[in-house]
Amino acid sequence: MPSLYTEIEINAPRERVWQTLIRKDGWKYWNTFLYDCNPKLPLVQGGEVWLSVRRLPGEAETEFQPIVTLVQPEVCLKWISSIPGFVHEQVFEFQAIGRDYTRYVHQGNFSGALTRLILPFIRQDEQQGIRRMARELKRYSETRRDRGE
Repeated sequence: MPSLYTEIEINAPRERVWQTLIRKDGWKYWNTFLYDCNPKLPLVQGGEVWLSVRRLPGEAETEFQPIVTLVQPEVCLKWISSIPGFVHEQVFEFQAIGRDYTRYVHQGNFSGALTRLILPFIRQDEQQGIRRMARELKRYSETRRDRGE
């Protein structure tokens, strides 16, 4: 199964990093990869959310409606989006590596008959996007402490 992967160490407790990611209404302050199209739809297991992705800065957004398949607070969030013949699972993991440090892992897994057709067009841009999001999550999570949040 083709996949994309990035990880980054964040100088913040796992619970702070988790809260930063799970609060979609705050994405507009730090996240230039994923956008929340409907803040009324929470990230709950079994629920559908309406999001858009901007793989590269300045690129048009692509909307998608994934189904949240796993919510393990402070540990893991997963969702799956699909069109006939193409399935994209995104996995966000949070690993405590000390009292105030977190390893954040973001992985995209692709499957389905159309993967070989679609993936070459988005692979590099999607990889850049998940890396950018990891850096932005790190920056925002580390500086939230300074603002008393």
